[in-house]
Amino acid sequence: MSEHVFETEQVYPALGKVEIAPEVIEVIAGIAASEVDGIAQMRGNFAAGVAERFGKKHHGKGVKVDLRDDGVVIDLYCLVQFGASIPNVAKKVQENVRQALWNMTGLEASEVNVHIVGIQFEGGKQEQGVVEQ
Repeated sequence: MSEHVFETEQVYPALGKVEIAPEVIEVIAGIAASEVDGIAQMRGNFAAGVAERFGKKHHGKGVKVDLRDDGVVIDLYCLVQFGASIPNVAKKVQENVRQALWNMTGLEASEVNVHIVGIQFEGGKQEQGVVEQ
């Protein structure tokens, strides 16, 4: 588990504190983004790709969470389906991620940045730009 944990005092502060690991936020954001029509897949790193080849699903792939003093910043790296309206899909991703994060954790993201890193055509063929995370 990561050393960085987001601490928040929820509805009943007298009972103690609630700590949410960044990995939890990554999973919530990754699933919420994947649910949006027009998103073909999330872009993962090499380790996530190897793990998925062995059958382990990595729901936080393509998501970077930065816990800052002024709030949670989420960066999402996505491939869109060919023919989808990129501005509309990106806006829906932002809305879905913000809503899922609020519903599940009570946290508000200060930023949800959507990075479109490629387009997926119907045959599964991908065209990607060179974007480093």
